[in-house]
Amino acid sequence: MLRVVMIIGMTALGMSAAFAQAGPPLKPSRAELTIEEQPGRLPSPEEEQMDAAYQRQPVFYRTTEAPGTIVVVTSQRYLYVVQGNNRALRYGIGVGREGFQWAGLQKISRKAEWPDWTPPAEMIERQPYLPRFMAGGPGNPLGARAMYLGSTVYRIHGTNQPQTIGHAVSSGCFRLVNKDVIDLYDRVPVGTRVVVRQAPEL
Repeated sequence: MLRVVMIIGMTALGMSAAFAQAGPPLKPSRAELTIEEQPGRLPSPEEEQMDAAYQRQPVFYRTTEAPGTIVVVTSQRYLYVVQGNNRALRYGIGVGREGFQWAGLQKISRKAEWPDWTPPAEMIERQPYLPRFMAGGPGNPLGARAMYLGSTVYRIHGTNQPQTIGHAVSSGCFRLVNKDVIDLYDRVPVGTRVVVRQAPEL
């Protein structure tokens, strides 16, 4: 009888161990997350140093758009503020990853400093481990400033992942390093025309 009880107990323990191993997957560790999925992350000083190609700078830029217009060229990973006389101020940006890029016309409908972040339902569905709300601050994925595009879910905003500038990483928003998004925020008012293109103007 004692032998039977011992066998039953050992079998139950084995089943418990097997169930624990076959249970639901654990929440991914921070190291396993892609760089865009790390709210609360604070970049290192080294990460804040951008490649020279993506640093803010005045450039020659021929366009038919009026001065003050923002032009985003997703294939180039650049955002331009048209200044007239074939000149523009160019910023390096991160753009939407494959399947999340878009093109069209919008206007800046709202601006916010150190904005709160409420991931949209579609993002929560794809990444259920994300917070449902995060107050504005240095570790917030929207960074130091946000400029909202029309009534869409898309924004031009800062980032707590500066090393993603120059890459296709987002869910359709355009991100700049914080010092650049602050500069852009101070230059453009609500109502600014925003032209998003996948390729440069011919």
